[in-house]
Amino acid sequence: MKKYDDVDSYIADAEPGARPLLEELREIVKSTIPKAEEKIWYGVPFYHYQGEVVGFDAFKKHVSFGYGKDILEVQDREKLEQKGYKFGKGTMQIKFDQKIPVMLIRKIIKTKVKMNEAKNASK
Repeated sequence: MKKYDDVDSYIADAEPGARPLLEELREIVKSTIPKAEEKIWYGVPFYHYQGEVVGFDAFKKHVSFGYGKDILEVQDREKLEQKGYKFGKGTMQIKFDQKIPVMLIRKIIKTKVKMNEAKNASK
């Protein structure tokens, strides 16, 4: 696994088809939680705000957006599956020719932030 110092170098080294999606995901995250810490974590771009929030990774034909389990509502997942998006346990695959579902990504980020804030408030 290649080591990256920052998200810029990670994106620059990604598959050319992945770069626009990675840049867009990055902008969505940063505009949704401006106070998030951006870093390379386990070799991929990841964002922390009062705990883990989201991350992304580039592959040969898709980008994987990771958000963790038990976040995505069933009806949201089903709608996107009908449009050809694929899901894993806490991840969504976005093919290079697919659009990023911006509203859903923002919803996921906000849900994770609320969960982190609630967890930290109870400590």
